[in-house]
Amino acid sequence: MQASKFTVASVSRLLLLTALSLVGNALQAQTDVAAPKDTTVPAVEAEEDYSQYDNVGFAAEGSKRYCSPKIEGLSPAKLISIGYDYQMGYHMNADTIRSLKQPYSMPDSAHVMTSNGLRFGCNIPVISRTDLVWQMGANYWEQRYKFEQPDQLQNPMLRSLSENGLRTMGINTTVFKPLNDVKFLLFQGSADLSGDYQFGKFMPLKYTKYSAALIYGKRTSEKKQWGVGVARTYRVGELNYIPIIFYNSTDVANKWGTEILFPARAHVRRTINSRNMLFAGYELEGQSYRLWRGGDAASGNLRNEDLEIRRGEIRLRMVYEFSLKDFLWMSIQAGYRINYRYDVDRLQDGKEVYRAFGLASDAPYVMVNQLTNPLYFNISLNLVSP
Repeated sequence: MQASKFTVASVSRLLLLTALSLVGNALQAQTDVAAPKDTTVPAVEAEEDYSQYDNVGFAAEGSKRYCSPKIEGLSPAKLISIGYDYQMGYHMNADTIRSLKQPYSMPDSAHVMTSNGLRFGCNIPVISRTDLVWQMGANYWEQRYKFEQPDQLQNPMLRSLSENGLRTMGINTTVFKPLNDVKFLLFQGSADLSGDYQFGKFMPLKYTKYSAALIYGKRTSEKKQWGVGVARTYRVGELNYIPIIFYNSTDVANKWGTEILFPARAHVRRTINSRNMLFAGYELEGQSYRLWRGGDAASGNLRNEDLEIRRGEIRLRMVYEFSLKDFLWMSIQAGYRINYRYDVDRLQDGKEVYRAFGLASDAPYVMVNQLTNPLYFNISLNLVSP
């Protein structure tokens, strides 16, 4: 009996010691688990020592800021443009070629049923930086004349227009140089070969005409830029040196604006939304075209007569431009073409007669022609800049 009692007591003490050991381990395990944070009491952080930043500079500190060539709301610039120009019927009275004394040099009158042609242009960025933007471009325009009775034309100029039409092709460049965050310089230059040539019988490059414009301007806000400058131009057919005014603006609501390069063009812009725009205004178009293929064996040849057509016109128009998809836009024009000049002049000693502002009035035109004014239409597909 003593042995049994000892055994039971020993087992009881062993069980008690085991239970106490388990409780101790549980308490130790609880101390290893992080207590939940009391979010009702804000954590106290040590105050930051800002003196450590006394000698720290900013990367942009001291760098010069430049103005952008664009303003808000401006119509997107056309990178590539392919279009078609169409003028409805009009009447053309051709003058006698006064300086030539052959029998064919007689006045002639004809009805032009339509004049139309393909138009292509491109402007590709070469350098695009904050301190310089440079673009190079190329252009090709043609004007074909469909006369009512082409086989009855006697005047060599009209015959050349009927058989060959007129073409101009060339290259151009635009440089935008910001001087600071407000002022800028804008330069535009072009070289165009214009005449009655065809690609099979190309005209010599010595007849190339050069135009240029330089503008000093200011971008006074995100919605306005303006400038003044001077241009050498053939836009009204003959060489002129003229002052120019540059002005682009957008109203506060981004609904109305202007896009003006006077006197070359001026438009009021109505923005329906970012993908639809309406324009109303005018543009001057023109160039000096060399009569290089006019005439034939029966009627004489104008190639060596140094004759050029001074073609200039005013286009009053409405334009609707809209996005077809992403950066592919379409432009539709409708307007009234007003003939400004379609006279023929002769080079003197290989140089153009400068007639601006009444100069050289004692050197008359070889031909003074008259054109009536038709409606015209123009449609183009354009890849625009982002």
